[in-house]
Amino acid sequence: MTTSRSRGALARLAVSPAAGVALLVAVLVTILATMVAFATPSDADTTWSVVPANADGPDGRSVIDLELAGGQQVVEHVAVINRSTQPVDFTIDANDGYLTSKGYFDMRPSDAKPADGGSWIAVPEKVTIAAGATSVVPVTVSIPQNATPGDHPAGVTASLETVSGQVRVQNRVGVRLNIRVTGDYVAKVAVTDVRAEYTGSWNPFAAGSVEVTYTVANAGNVRLVADNRVLTSTFVGENNWSDPSAAKTRELMPGGSRTFVARVAGAWPLGPIGTTVTVIPSPAGQPIPGVTAQRMAVDTTVWALPWPQLALLVLLVLAPFAIRLVAAWRRRRIKKLIMLHGKGTPQEA
Repeated sequence: MTTSRSRGALARLAVSPAAGVALLVAVLVTILATMVAFATPSDADTTWSVVPANADGPDGRSVIDLELAGGQQVVEHVAVINRSTQPVDFTIDANDGYLTSKGYFDMRPSDAKPADGGSWIAVPEKVTIAAGATSVVPVTVSIPQNATPGDHPAGVTASLETVSGQVRVQNRVGVRLNIRVTGDYVAKVAVTDVRAEYTGSWNPFAAGSVEVTYTVANAGNVRLVADNRVLTSTFVGENNWSDPSAAKTRELMPGGSRTFVARVAGAWPLGPIGTTVTVIPSPAGQPIPGVTAQRMAVDTTVWALPWPQLALLVLLVLAPFAIRLVAAWRRRRIKKLIMLHGKGTPQEA
């Protein structure tokens, strides 16, 4: 009976080749569709860049520098480059800019209403860019008639939202705009909260160090780079320190501030250690004709008592007395041992 059923099934397959071919085609189509679905890049795989441009495309600049008078308007451009393999709808927005604690340029969140330079910029809300294509986006900057002179940092971004589980993440890539309104430029810094702390070594033959913490604020209306220097002085000499960090980590926006920490080595603990913090500001970027910034210097004093050196001195003073005491004790001990064993009188010994 089993052989009969098998032959019947084979017979049915043999007499219906069209059905077998249709089934095979359906399976192949399903596999191909699955492969295409997995090959299609997700939003997380989308990559893009935004660079300054002219009407024809990227122009090689890294930032957009503008110097305009109140009431003036100019049209700039940024190029949004879609480097992925699928078309993407990008959201374009403009907002105020600021510097992070490490000196990197950033922008306020897209849902925050701009209050300064970002509010002077008009851009299209969205742009659709084909795979591998570049779109030039116009950026219209309109300076209010009553805008205050000086720098008003801003930026333009192209963003894309992605969803991971229950979390929605906005990825932004943008261009920095240094907007400067003409007028009376003021380059000025203020140095506050200067604190010095001495860290010594228990090795009396090694010098300690002075850690100096201070805050520099931009009290003017143009971007500045602070050249920071620290000088410590004692009775035996002076030690200098100059900030070795890159210029961008010392850049200050108008109204911004940053706290710096310097460690000056080679300070001997000989009582008062005079510490002077000097900040020499200069305009960031290109020099401003006729504008000079005055250096600021603030003094403070930290006391460092030479405890390891005093301890060494005490040991050196007491050492001869200790040696004499030990020698006297040994003599008395020897005399006592001689008398106990009866080997002679102390005078003979």
